[in-house]
Amino acid sequence: MSMEKEPVSGRTIHPVKYYRDFLAQNVRPDGRSLQTFRPVSINVGSIKTAEGSAIVKIGNTTVVCGIKAELAKPKAEEPNFGYLVPNVELPPLCSPKFRPGPPSDQAQVSSNFIAETLTNSRCIDLRDLCIVSEHLAWVLHCDLICLDHDGSLLDACVIALVAALRTVELPHVLYDAEAEKTVVSAEKRSKLKVHSEPVATTYTIFDDEILLTDPTNEEESLSSGIMTVVVQGDKLCSVHKPGGSPLTDAQLQECINGAMKRAEHINKLINTALKSHET
Repeated sequence: MSMEKEPVSGRTIHPVKYYRDFLAQNVRPDGRSLQTFRPVSINVGSIKTAEGSAIVKIGNTTVVCGIKAELAKPKAEEPNFGYLVPNVELPPLCSPKFRPGPPSDQAQVSSNFIAETLTNSRCIDLRDLCIVSEHLAWVLHCDLICLDHDGSLLDACVIALVAALRTVELPHVLYDAEAEKTVVSAEKRSKLKVHSEPVATTYTIFDDEILLTDPTNEEESLSSGIMTVVVQGDKLCSVHKPGGSPLTDAQLQECINGAMKRAEHINKLINTALKSHET
């Protein structure tokens, strides 16, 4: 019995030409215009074993964030500070390009980006996590696991982390310094203060000049450059651009303006998700 082979598409043989043909008509293969974002969905509080949690989808990209709290001694050089430890996991489940084993370079770069975003935006004041100076503080382990990687990973991670942080409720803790005894009251809890809400927006540069908003994984892999803009409200927080094609000042400003408009929309979605969870 003979089996006919599937015809190989132009998308597989000449992916760049395939994209150029679409972009020449100011449209992308998924039907979006060059500056259109994919739909975003946010769900919070679904992981009952965590102090805070959120699941975020941007198109097919899916990230789940779980936050676990534990007690530790503050650093000697920062006796009034607690700890915030973000970690991004990219398991083989989320994309064929990842293999089992130690964290990939992209996972480590993503974790560093999240840590820098938290620091630059002053999202959490680490002094709020200190219980007794020099003796006891909270450590918040923020685990971000990607279930499906289809582009704009950093955007999904930042949204999931901010949404999860806004659901965190920490138990009341009493500490007796003389006896070095700690009493944790799980029934009595207080909400974590979130001082700012950063939002990340990723762009790719195609053929050194065409800007694509909220790229898919395929668009990222074919691009000549990638950039992630982080804003909080109407302020620019940071620009992450690891090499690639340069941008003009006008293009950079266009990206920042687009990121600020999107931030408003994302913050409304997070607020809606939190209200739904509370009710």
